[in-house]
Amino acid sequence: MNWRILVPAGFAAWFLFGMAQLAEAADVAANYRQHCATCHGPDRLGGIGPALIPENLARLRKPEAQKVIREGRPATQMLGFGQQLNDAEIKALVDHAYTPIKPIPVWGEAEIKASRIVKFASGSLPDKPQFKADPLNLFVVVETGDHHVSILDGDKLEPIHRFQSRFALHGGPKFTPDGRYVFFASRDGWITKFDLWNLKVIAEVRAGINTRNAAVSGDGKWVAVANYLPHSLVILDADLNLKKILPVTDKDGKTTSRVSAVYDAAPRQSFVAALKDVKEVWEVSYNPKADDISAGMIHDFKYREGKFIPGFLNPQRSQLDDYLDDFYFTQGYDEVMGASRNDAKAAVSGQVVNLDARKKIADLELPGMPHLGSGISWTWQGKTVMATPNLNEGLISIIDMQTWKTIKQIKTRGPGFFMRSHENSRYAWTDSMMSKEFKDTMQIIDKETLEIVAELKPEPGKTFAHVEFTRDGKYVLASLWEMDGALIVYDAATLKEVKRLPMKKPVGKYNVWNKISKSEGTSH
Repeated sequence: MNWRILVPAGFAAWFLFGMAQLAEAADVAANYRQHCATCHGPDRLGGIGPALIPENLARLRKPEAQKVIREGRPATQMLGFGQQLNDAEIKALVDHAYTPIKPIPVWGEAEIKASRIVKFASGSLPDKPQFKADPLNLFVVVETGDHHVSILDGDKLEPIHRFQSRFALHGGPKFTPDGRYVFFASRDGWITKFDLWNLKVIAEVRAGINTRNAAVSGDGKWVAVANYLPHSLVILDADLNLKKILPVTDKDGKTTSRVSAVYDAAPRQSFVAALKDVKEVWEVSYNPKADDISAGMIHDFKYREGKFIPGFLNPQRSQLDDYLDDFYFTQGYDEVMGASRNDAKAAVSGQVVNLDARKKIADLELPGMPHLGSGISWTWQGKTVMATPNLNEGLISIIDMQTWKTIKQIKTRGPGFFMRSHENSRYAWTDSMMSKEFKDTMQIIDKETLEIVAELKPEPGKTFAHVEFTRDGKYVLASLWEMDGALIVYDAATLKEVKRLPMKKPVGKYNVWNKISKSEGTSH
């Protein structure tokens, strides 16, 4: 007997379309695993790179996202995949990134408190350094090659300790004012407290899922954590107990935002935070006696008639006309010099925000993509100037911090990420690590003539970036930023190489004294 199966009209086309969709979904999943998961996490929640979810992509339009995948992104580890993926595959990856994850993971009070690990109770370790080196001339070196941290004796220029860190530390480690404790933040939200006197990890807590950086208060009592996911600013005490979670939204509570960065403004007894997706700057006071903050309609400030919230650990908002992604404090900490790297615009806008007036007071002439977070300052011809490297142009901008005018643009070999100096040195050092051709070249600028006077290229073809001075400014430590890399030590006056210390991709090094004394030659 012959059987005939009657297929409804259009079923075959529908079936083939459905099978094509399944195949495309499988291709997207495979491409994501191969090209994206290592940096952005298998679940799209972030790792070395940020989370790829709609909540983090509000300012990046889909055509721009496709361009990023195709060509890469300046000043990041994001490479271009235009030669490995065709346009359809790239579009499918972008659609995948803009598809919501449901349910979105929760990381709140219960999760933070449950994650806390205490290795040594407060007060249980000796209150003096357990080594002979100067505790204020130590260097903390972050080695991302194998996820370790090395501690160096800054006088002998030799390692005294090395320990395993959390995965993908991000942002400079932050120190308590006495230099005893240092706090690290990892991309996946872990905050680690390390005792430099006893060379021990004291405690850890996971304050977020995808974290930008952390800041330590000027009195050493508080730690603020800037999160990309969830959209929050988390306040911990110095023992890493959760004190408060500040959900980050605009003043109307309608738009949530990632936190681009948070830094300590010690003279103001406050943290200052830049918001990625809301046109505001937040200042959060850690002074228990801070004045109340007006919230809503106020009839009379003097007689407290109206709505107020406590000033302690609550945000004061400065409303802006543009986003502020990156910033640099002026010497008095009453102003921030900021830049917006808005993906929806070709131009970068620079602005000066007064934290007392809570508004923009000046514009900055900043071509390219300035990296203000790595800016430094010094006195030049009787005035204070600030210098910032540039992430996509080969230039250094020198800005008069009284008039906010650009004094000079110093041409360099290529885009750079870091700039450093020391008050006892006549030179400022800047890399060109974002340049394919000149990533191996360090440029030395005379701070008086504002001219490049020397170039250093110790290993042709290998990335050479990020420097830090010893406490007295006599030596400079620079990173050969490779898996089998090294710290290369130079005489700061003669620029001659002194020695090398083998390291596993030493991305950053931080001198305790320079950091706690707010040296003009290092970022704060």
